[in-house]
Amino acid sequence: MPHPNAELIRDLYAALDRGDAEAMAARYAPDASFEDPVFRGLRGPEVPGMWRMLTARASEMSVVVDEIEADDAGGSAHWVATYPFTRTGRTVVNDVRARFRFRDGLIVEHVDRFDLGRWGAQAFGPPGRLLALPPVAALLRRQVRGDLAAFLARG
Repeated sequence: MPHPNAELIRDLYAALDRGDAEAMAARYAPDASFEDPVFRGLRGPEVPGMWRMLTARASEMSVVVDEIEADDAGGSAHWVATYPFTRTGRTVVNDVRARFRFRDGLIVEHVDRFDLGRWGAQAFGPPGRLLALPPVAALLRRQVRGDLAAFLARG
């Protein structure tokens, strides 16, 4: 029988596949943190806010998760999201490795890792590989932080 935290991970990605940000939000502790190559240092309400923003923008997203491992303290998973990037309409297949920490049956830390240059090339075409360069990545991070702040301010 799978560990309850393995089911928590599976449920998180099933909710993402459905575009159900509220079900995703329910799986995070109120003081949770999130980080990936684009969103750095998200805390508390920013975490579910990010998923609400991303699912509101996403159309036709498909998420497949495998290699789920979990125990009482932590876990990991491999997941792949396929979706049309909103700004360009180009198809993105984002291959992600996730790491989690848990407390009281909820996610308290979620760290995703993926190749930002590869993602950028899929989203924007060959020039998108420049997103892997630190100054360009920093500009992207500032922009998405601003997008998230505006989204959260709309309530």
